[in-house]
Amino acid sequence: MADPSSYRPKPGQIPESPGVYKFRDEHGRVIYVGKAKSLRPRLSSYFQDLANLHPRTRTMVTTAASVEWTVVSTEVEALQLEYSWIKEFDPRFNVKYRDDKSYPSLAVTLNEEFPRVQVMRGPKRKGVRYFGPYGHAWAIRETVDLMLRVFPVRTCSAGVFKRSAQIGRPCLLGYIGKCSAPCVGRVTAEEHRRLAEEFCDFMAGRTGAYLRRLEQQMQEAAEEMEYEKAARLRDDIGALKRAMEKNAVVLADATDADLIAIAEDELEAAVQIFHVRGGRVRGQRGWVTDKVEAVDTAGLVEHALQQLYGEEKGDAVPKEVLVPALPEPAEPVAQWLSDRRGSRVDLRIPQRGDKKDLMATVARNAQQALALHKTKRASDLTTRSRALEEIAEALELDSAPLRIECFDISHLQGEDVVASMVVFEDGLARKSEYRRFQIKSFAGQDDVRAMHEVVGRRFRRYLQEKTDTGEWGPAPDGETARNGHPEEAQDGHPEEAQDGHPEAPAGPIDESGKPKRFAYPPQLVVVDGGRPQVAAAKRALDELGIDDVAVCGLAKRLEEVWLPDDEDPVVLPRSSEGLYLLQRVRDEAHRFAITYQRGKRAKSMKAGPLDTVPGLGESRRQALLKHFGSLKRLRAATVEQICEVPGVGRKTAETVAAALATAAPAAPAVNTATGEIIEDEATSVASSATRGTDR
Repeated sequence: MADPSSYRPKPGQIPESPGVYKFRDEHGRVIYVGKAKSLRPRLSSYFQDLANLHPRTRTMVTTAASVEWTVVSTEVEALQLEYSWIKEFDPRFNVKYRDDKSYPSLAVTLNEEFPRVQVMRGPKRKGVRYFGPYGHAWAIRETVDLMLRVFPVRTCSAGVFKRSAQIGRPCLLGYIGKCSAPCVGRVTAEEHRRLAEEFCDFMAGRTGAYLRRLEQQMQEAAEEMEYEKAARLRDDIGALKRAMEKNAVVLADATDADLIAIAEDELEAAVQIFHVRGGRVRGQRGWVTDKVEAVDTAGLVEHALQQLYGEEKGDAVPKEVLVPALPEPAEPVAQWLSDRRGSRVDLRIPQRGDKKDLMATVARNAQQALALHKTKRASDLTTRSRALEEIAEALELDSAPLRIECFDISHLQGEDVVASMVVFEDGLARKSEYRRFQIKSFAGQDDVRAMHEVVGRRFRRYLQEKTDTGEWGPAPDGETARNGHPEEAQDGHPEEAQDGHPEAPAGPIDESGKPKRFAYPPQLVVVDGGRPQVAAAKRALDELGIDDVAVCGLAKRLEEVWLPDDEDPVVLPRSSEGLYLLQRVRDEAHRFAITYQRGKRAKSMKAGPLDTVPGLGESRRQALLKHFGSLKRLRAATVEQICEVPGVGRKTAETVAAALATAAPAAPAVNTATGEIIEDEATSVASSATRGTDR
């Protein structure tokens, strides 16, 4: 526990300007971000007598080891910077709303040549028009099914669309009139886009004019005795009205507004949002959060507004936002919302009438969501706490292992040897901190040696960060690679984290404070294996002088827990929550490792001679194949002819020619239906890439 007086700024050092401040812990991680109209009084309030602070604030300031701030010119800038930093650093003591489920939305992909209507979840994509979110995906599909009768927009996937275009026949929806079949040319791209835009206009609430136009067309058809056309239009109008009925009318004045309600207790808060467009409830969503900082209802509202509209622009921000309490002060928040919309946004508390009644309905939903969450979480928290306590007791640890890291090795008969590291904090997976490794020090199958290498590399990077920050003495000789970076970076190709992003370096660079680092140590290291693997991991820690991290292994055959210095394993009861948690950690490490290993193997199987050319990226590989038409023609080309390809210089051309000259040509392709040998001159770029020619 740190003493706040040890890092308190000197008197007069803190400015009185608006700004944003960050508290960091001893490892350099940002643990809290806040903003202030005047930095001096706000920061000074954190350094008063600890007995006078709120318990959560007291925990934060005693966990922190330093504080820093950034001065801005206005409160609106402070609000924007605070949101950006919370999103970037994910501070543990800030309120962070989390969806109680992944809400689906109705999406129209206007960024495609032939826009598609579909159900989408997850982050929003550029060029896609969204409606919702909705409580259930089936509700979206029912609405779309009714509207496709009037707006026959494409709903098929890219594969189905391409296949229909190749065979010249539309899918079933094209035959029954629920798709205009642009895949076979029944409508042009412009006509289909116009249909998609009309679909969006109707979903956005502009329904009256369109219905009146259809009714007029129906009457004209009836007067001209075109009864079949009139009947079809009548059915279209009925379908649209049924689709409209699925969204109840709640505000008679066709208001566009978002209503936000909050239910809270001392520990948690639930937020419910109703999205009202054209007077109808078009979507609903909810969040739940732990109140890890001392915050009132107004503060919760401000955090909710930041999360709800931080990534939105234009019409996605409504003209009116109704809340149970106004942030203090409210003007900067209203101005920030107006800037994101591009026009005035009214932020207020409803006082009377239909809007106040609807706000009461939203508040009841928030209360129910909080009650349901607490019922579910009470059981979950009890189970996880018991599991951690059982692990601590079985392994004779001083305290429950709040952070567990598990390592696993994966290979295929000694080829493509890789390893994984997964992280569990408080019994829950923290996927943003997963890491994966390539085994570099040897070739072949040796799980024990590989485990020693991986654990050593992980904790070498931890020691390097301690050295960089001055918390540790110089690193042992030979334990860092050239340029002062850990050995992982020697080949110039950083490893990748779970989602394909480059793996973070050893510790915070330029004091960024981002949490995706090797700089935060675990209390327990779990290895997938028995006594040999545990001994290898322990030996790696001993070589680095690390003696405050516990090590154990979980053997698959009998689910025995092995400790480094014990002759016999620790056997946990099969019904033990602690054993179940260790199994989940081990299985997750195995899944992550084998996924990486399979991906590497698949990539190597598809690789051709051009993939090994240094400095030749995907774009220039495709340009070469497109220019020459096949690898055989490219192999026969001279250096001067290769230089004619845009973006390819002479040095690269010489490297390409040398690589193709040393690569053995593949066996000729055979048509499996006829047995005919396919000449390489006729091989297209697409088929060459598909078969992996000249691997």
